Amino acid sequence: MIYRLLVFFLFLCQPFFAYAEDTPADKGNIIMETTLGTIKIDLFDDKAPITCANIRRYVNEGFYDGLIFHRVIPGFVIQGGGFEPGMKKKANHPPIVNEADNGLKNLRGTLSMARTQDIYSATSQFFINVVDNKSLDHRSKTSTGFGYAVYGKVIEGMDVVDKIIATPTGRSGSYRDVPKTDMVMIKVYEEK
Repeated sequence: MIYRLLVFFLFLCQPFFAYAEDTPADKGNIIMETTLGTIKIDLFDDKAPITCANIRRYVNEGFYDGLIFHRVIPGFVIQGGGFEPGMKKKANHPPIVNEADNGLKNLRGTLSMARTQDIYSATSQFFINVVDNKSLDHRSKTSTGFGYAVYGKVIEGMDVVDKIIATPTGRSGSYRDVPKTDMVMIKVYEEK
C-alpha cells in the first residue's frame, strides 16, 4: 500500500520535477536602465521563489520597458512598475501569493512588492526602500501585520535611486508624490 502511494505521489509530482530539472539554477541579475542611470538588482530566488518568478516573467516579457517611477517619497520609497508616462495604467497578470513572511526585512536598497490593503493583491508594481522601513516588515499573519514581500536588493546603482528620490514631485490627477519629470525605466532585462 505504501509503495503504491509513493508511486502515485511521484507520478503526480513528475511535471514539477521535470520543470525544476529544466530550470537553470543560476539565474541572472536584473538590469534596469533608467533616465538617470543604471540599477543592478540581485533577486532572492531562494527566499521568495514565487515573487521572483513573477518579476522575471514581467522582465522577460519586456513589461517594464517604458514604465515610470510614479511614486517618489523622500525618506521612504520609490515605486514603479504599473504606469506609463502620463499616469496611464498598464494591464498586468493576476495577483500572486504574498511571501512577506520569508524572514527578509525592508532595509535600504531592498525591493519589495507593492500592494493594496488586500494582502494578496501584488502584481507588477514594486518599490525600492530608500531607508530601513521596519513598519513594512512582516509581523503577523493578520491584515495589519502581514507586511510587504522583500524579494531583491540593489547591488549597484543606489546613487541612481538617490537621484530619483531627490526629484521634485507633485500631484497628477488623484495621484500624489508623482515626479514632475518622468523617471522612466527605459529598458529592464535579465543579465545573462
